[in-house]
Amino acid sequence: MAGTSRHDTAMAMKAKQQLMSCSDPLERLRLQCLTRGSSGIKGLGRTFRIMDDNENRSLDFKEFLKGLNDYGLLMEKDEASALFQLFDRDSSGTIDFDEFLITLRPPMSKARKEVVMQAFRKLDRTGDGVITVEDLQGVYNAKYHPKYQNGDWTEEQVFRTFLDSFDSPYDKDGKVTQEEFLNYYSGVSASIDSDVYFILMMRNAWKL
Repeated sequence: MAGTSRHDTAMAMKAKQQLMSCSDPLERLRLQCLTRGSSGIKGLGRTFRIMDDNENRSLDFKEFLKGLNDYGLLMEKDEASALFQLFDRDSSGTIDFDEFLITLRPPMSKARKEVVMQAFRKLDRTGDGVITVEDLQGVYNAKYHPKYQNGDWTEEQVFRTFLDSFDSPYDKDGKVTQEEFLNYYSGVSASIDSDVYFILMMRNAWKL
């Protein structure tokens, strides 16, 4: 996972620069999330999940607006309204937030998606579609971690910290879904221009 924080900083800078000249509401929201690093979009997703009081996985405009505010994204009401209408394709007054997050995620080429899914499948040893501490045993070697070596952390703590980097910032449950993994890497991917470099980075990081 080396280099991710460096990519995060580069990506945040790039997103801040692009924000200055961008007027498309969807792209602006995407860039505002990316200024928070790879987990920016994922974090917004979790905020929306908390907003979704009746757990119907959809949001009305009031919830949508509150979600954006709670996450600290500054947006004029008319801009937010234009954005909401973009997602409310059937004019029902609500938007499906899974669909919203998929649209918001920076697009990844097929080749990039494929290598991310290869890494996910390798990590998901139990094959249940979720990466847990249990899955990491045997794939990720905690013994090389400096905090494990100096006795500060147990193996379990090393694994949890590792999972936390993919998990959502506000609701860490120690489980990483395929969706969260893709969300995380679509953020990383946004900071890397070359497919070849991204794929090489993934192969090296996960020994694919």
